[in-house]
Amino acid sequence: MSEIPASEGSAETADRAESVRLLFARPWDFLIGARSLGDLPPLDRTELAFAGRSNVGKSSLINALTGQSGLARTSNTPGRTRELNFFLPEAEAGLLLVDMPGYGYAKAPKTEVAQWSRLIHDYLRGRANLRRVFVLVDARHGIKPSDETIMNEFDKTAVPYQIVLTKADKIKPAELEAVKADTADRIRKRPASHPTIIATSAEKGWGMEELRTEISAFTSD
Repeated sequence: MSEIPASEGSAETADRAESVRLLFARPWDFLIGARSLGDLPPLDRTELAFAGRSNVGKSSLINALTGQSGLARTSNTPGRTRELNFFLPEAEAGLLLVDMPGYGYAKAPKTEVAQWSRLIHDYLRGRANLRRVFVLVDARHGIKPSDETIMNEFDKTAVPYQIVLTKADKIKPAELEAVKADTADRIRKRPASHPTIIATSAEKGWGMEELRTEISAFTSD
């Protein structure tokens, strides 16, 4: 088997890095907050969603990822996000990021919780252009039963997902490695899981380039 010349490999790596840079150098905008299936945008762009327990830091991560501190709404009140919030980069790029309501806790009436839980369920089952869900897990606590519940849903519906550890700066390096090892062991036999685990810190910027690279790969599909 012939090897790729070093110059070609370097050029390809440089092109990929530039593609990632351009995607996240442009402004991102809020498109729509969907409270029902009828509110969802057309199926004409690749969608990548972010899911996680309430207070895991989804909005903070999306803001750090895009370099826009006010793009996704952050709150000290867990469970405040009650819609599927869609964000798109300027000049389209054929991509949407989706901030899903947090699970595991919600300071809202039970009827309202049931309504948006049903919306999430229907979205996951019927969204053909949903290519991956990034499941955010607090690095300080690791995978919780509520995380396992939603991963079971993804496995049943064959929705590919990837674990992203948040708040990695809040624990010691050795503890982070232990959490990563435990997480890898717990997802190893799950059919819809992606094997690569990304450790991030929205506050420190850790893991953002790795996550941006994963996301950028979907713009060339």
